[in-house]
Amino acid sequence: MDVYTLPDLRNWAAVTASESPPIRLSVFGDPVAHSRSPQMHNPALRAAGIPAAYARIRILPDDLPEALRLLPERDFIGTNITIPHKAAALPLMDDVDPQARRAGGVNTVVIEGRKLLGFSTDGPGLVRAIRADFGFDLRDLRVLILGAGGGAGRAIAVQCAIEGSARLVLVNRTFERAQALAAELAPDFRETRVTGPLMRLEAIPWTDAALARQLPHIDLVINATPLGMDSPELRRLSPIPASLLRPNHLIYDTVYTSGRTPLLLAAEEAGARAANGLSMLLHQGALSFELWFSRPAPLEIMRAALLKS
Repeated sequence: MDVYTLPDLRNWAAVTASESPPIRLSVFGDPVAHSRSPQMHNPALRAAGIPAAYARIRILPDDLPEALRLLPERDFIGTNITIPHKAAALPLMDDVDPQARRAGGVNTVVIEGRKLLGFSTDGPGLVRAIRADFGFDLRDLRVLILGAGGGAGRAIAVQCAIEGSARLVLVNRTFERAQALAAELAPDFRETRVTGPLMRLEAIPWTDAALARQLPHIDLVINATPLGMDSPELRRLSPIPASLLRPNHLIYDTVYTSGRTPLLLAAEEAGARAANGLSMLLHQGALSFELWFSRPAPLEIMRAALLKS
């Protein structure tokens, strides 16, 4: 079955009786059919000799508490959490890693006995992805995040603060959310660093004029919005026009699709280096694997499986 549901989870033994090896890992989301996590994790589990399989489970927002409570009873090792459940999962954990608590969401759950332990690999996964794709460390870059109000955007902003990025600009459709996050992260940016005429940490409105003022002082642009995803209303939309980009910019789109997103096409038009979210998915997944099994993930096998998918 491509996608399971909460009724399936309630009747798990009967529904998955023919599955071998047994499904003991998953990703919860709504929607979730697009997730490539099974294509990445199942080859990794086989390569590591772990008798377990990984599946997609569509969980509606109101059903998340029950679905999480069922996992220990169904002998799960853990689950990943994706849109729209990351923040909602946080208070449902028995214990939460400090980084996940600060990021405001959980994307990896580890099950120990009856307890649910919550972690976030979004930020650390991005650090590895930026280093792999562009050869730079996040701490050395001036970063602008589109969609910094919550979810992955918030986790990435928190990671920039932890890393001590040279500069951080937060952009969100709801300006007040970006302002609130900037106020929360302000203590991390009090150390004086030479950044030119602008502040090290700013929240700005999402307008072309505001972006145009900031982009000459930015190295890395990160899209943390769904714009560009494979859906009729999102796939043609770029979060930033090509006219505002320059060849010196690094463009990272957390969206991954079968083709180039509108943002990647805009970067190409501007002559800028760009990468999509597959590398972040890879490194997030590898970190989840390491949390579940306390051993290094078979990264190259996971990478090859993702590229093949």
